[in-house]
Amino acid sequence: MRRGSWLICVLLVLVLAGCGGGPKEDVPIFMMSKTGIPGEVAEKLEKALIAKVGETPTVAISASPMFSMDKMIVEIAAGGNGILIIPGEQFHGMSKQGGFVPLDDVANPADFPDGVLELPVEEEGKPADKSNPKLEKHLYGIPMEHTKWFKELELNGKDLYAFIPQNAKDIEKAKQVLKHIAQK
Repeated sequence: MRRGSWLICVLLVLVLAGCGGGPKEDVPIFMMSKTGIPGEVAEKLEKALIAKVGETPTVAISASPMFSMDKMIVEIAAGGNGILIIPGEQFHGMSKQGGFVPLDDVANPADFPDGVLELPVEEEGKPADKSNPKLEKHLYGIPMEHTKWFKELELNGKDLYAFIPQNAKDIEKAKQVLKHIAQK
C-alpha cells in the first residue's frame, strides 16, 4: 500500500472512532411495545422524563418503531441499558430466567401488584440449586399504565413494564430515574 493510502486509512479510523463519542447518558432507556413506538412519542417521553429527573443523572430514550423479539433480546443482553420498558408477555416470560433487579426500595410493591413476582434468588456463598431454588417475592417491574409519567402525556402504557436488568452499568442511578418513572 502506498504511503498516502496508509495516511488516509489512519485518518479515516480516527474520524470514525470520534463519531458517536462524547459523553454518554448515565441511564440509557430502551422501549419496545407490541405495536411499536414512534420516534416522536419517544422524544416526548424523553423530554418529560428529563424535566422530572433534572440534569443528573442524564437519561436518553431509544425506542423501536416495530416489535422484534431478536432486537429486544439483544437490547436486554448487550444493549447497556439502565432501564428497559417492554411488553408484559415478554417481561413475565423472561422473569423466569432471572436477571431483574428488585425494586422494593424504588416503589411500594402494593402500588404495583402486577410487577411483583416470586423469582429464584442465589444465596450468597452457596452454589445455585437449580432443582430446588430459593424463591423470594419482590417488586421487579413497574406497569406503565399506572404511572403519572404516561398519564400526564396522555399515553397508553397498558401492558408495558419498566425494569432494571442486573447488567445495567449503574444500578443506583437507574433506580434514581425509575423512582421518577414510578410516581403514581
